[in-house]
Amino acid sequence: MASAGAGDAGEAAATGIEDLPADVLALVLRRLDGPSLAALGCASAAFRGLAADPGAWRALCLALWPSLLAAAPGGGVKDQYRRLFADAFPLPALPPPAPAPAPDAPGLPARLVSAVDLRYGGALVLSRAVETDAAASRWFLGAPFRVDALVVQERPIALPAPVAPAELALSWVLLDPASGRALSASTRRPVRVDRRWPTGDTVVRFAVVFGDAVLDAAVTCDERCGRVSEVSLCVEDAEGGGVSGRDGLALVAAAMAGDRMGRGAEAEAGKRYEEFVDARAARKERKARREGIVDLCCSGVGAAAFLGFLVMLTFR
Repeated sequence: MASAGAGDAGEAAATGIEDLPADVLALVLRRLDGPSLAALGCASAAFRGLAADPGAWRALCLALWPSLLAAAPGGGVKDQYRRLFADAFPLPALPPPAPAPAPDAPGLPARLVSAVDLRYGGALVLSRAVETDAAASRWFLGAPFRVDALVVQERPIALPAPVAPAELALSWVLLDPASGRALSASTRRPVRVDRRWPTGDTVVRFAVVFGDAVLDAAVTCDERCGRVSEVSLCVEDAEGGGVSGRDGLALVAAAMAGDRMGRGAEAEAGKRYEEFVDARAARKERKARREGIVDLCCSGVGAAAFLGFLVMLTFR
């Protein structure tokens, strides 16, 4: 009996997760998050095929970004959702300096699709796909880069009042259907909360900094009344001015082709944005100081000229 019990124990110990039926394993894997699923695929050759299951990656991406139902990723390849996750889940790193374009280099993205998902307290409150056709609009290329997922003219989103900005979570994914590449254009958690005292609105920012420019994804809400009136994405330069649509598309294309950040990206993005805002404020202060000195000099020159004119009239 003892030897039989030892044999049964040995057989039980020899049974591993690989011995489970493939369909059961597939159901289990679909409950993992993206990083865990990718790590499992590196564990062994047996898991590599299971972790590459297109159905698992599709379900994972749609759970994270429900707006993809209306904005299918481009490419049309078997692993498009796995590639989408690898592009859009990690935050982009600083893009390298753009080299001079080759004569046969492809142009800027002709069409961008924004997959926007806004959550409050974990509940989905806005899920929308917005298409931007840059090739058909010269106005977009010349005007400041801006995409609106919710505008003031629309019916606002009602939230439980008072609104806690820290409970807002935004996912703004930019997709280029032609190349199949994607980019996370926002942090998932706020990096800054600004309050507009004249209007009483609160602007919750989910910004990603790229050197001298910033992808500024913002949610405008009224904390007291519990209304979200605007969800937008724009590109600003180091001076606080708007970047043109053409330059904004170039920045997005470079970021799509660039590297992605690793662990701690959200905290790093918040720190980088605070440094960007501080540098912009210091730059504006220096500019105002220079303009004040110039104005003072001009006033002095004007006063001296006027005084000289009076002296000339006196001794004429």
